[in-house]
Amino acid sequence: MQAALDKLRTRLGDAEQIDFGELVMLGAQVKERRLAGRSEAARRARREMIDWILNGTGPKVDVDAADEVKHLGLIARYDDA
Repeated sequence: MQAALDKLRTRLGDAEQIDFGELVMLGAQVKERRLAGRSEAARRARREMIDWILNGTGPKVDVDAADEVKHLGLIARYDDA
């Protein structure tokens, strides 16, 4: 935080003082926008997964690869360790 304030002071010079109230307000607005963006991305991801399930449009399973793993015994056995 100190480095960011020092950088701001350098840019402002002696002509203007830092308005900490404004900084808090601007920081809160930026944080709110970030949180809103994340929740929007989460909503889109949930909607996509729901569409995959309802419409069968999701990623396809490679059945041959799954059978090969099962046949070759490549499934992890953590209890044997």
